Amino acid sequence: MELKEIYENVKEVLDKENHAREEGLDTSRDAIQHCANSIRAAHREDHEEAVRLLGQAESKLRRAQSVLEPYPRIYYAGFLQDAEKEYAEASSTLALIEGRDLPLAADLGVGTAAYLNGLGEAVGEMRRHVLDLIRKNELDRGEEILTAMDDIYYLLASMDYPNAITAGLKRTNDMVRGVLERTRGDLTTAIRRHSLEQALADLEKKLQNGGQT
Repeated sequence: MELKEIYENVKEVLDKENHAREEGLDTSRDAIQHCANSIRAAHREDHEEAVRLLGQAESKLRRAQSVLEPYPRIYYAGFLQDAEKEYAEASSTLALIEGRDLPLAADLGVGTAAYLNGLGEAVGEMRRHVLDLIRKNELDRGEEILTAMDDIYYLLASMDYPNAITAGLKRTNDMVRGVLERTRGDLTTAIRRHSLEQALADLEKKLQNGGQT
């Protein structure tokens, strides 16, 4: 085999890999952007927009997976897994905000490690949601979300596998623990304040009624 033939053969292979990488990278970035926008819409309680953007994210993610599937070396380079994680985060965030069951990794068509890390990231979004609920004085719902956050933390903590298997899940769960503790503190403070305000309001009402008699 002549060097020219070797060159042409190798170049054809590498050109295909490079094209797949470029397209996979671009579509993965698009998927991540759509996920971020879907999360913002979910926090604004704009269900239709959140679902629409999540659908766009899924379309981009499936395209990236399809393009990269023939090239395992590129498929597992990391950027596709980041997109899968963001898709899992956005899907879980919307489900938690709307009080629906969490989707499974198989439902979302993403890898298990990406799914678990996305679930952990969703807990961070739930802190923002709980703070919004506190501002609206919807403390009972805040407690429900806190319970869900707590459940996710213990689920992730039970995954006792090496980082090479879980893609750094321990680091994610360390973040989750910190978020959970701060959120519990904020919600506890809000509940105590609300109870005090209610007690003062009741006392004021009793005093007013006593004054009238």
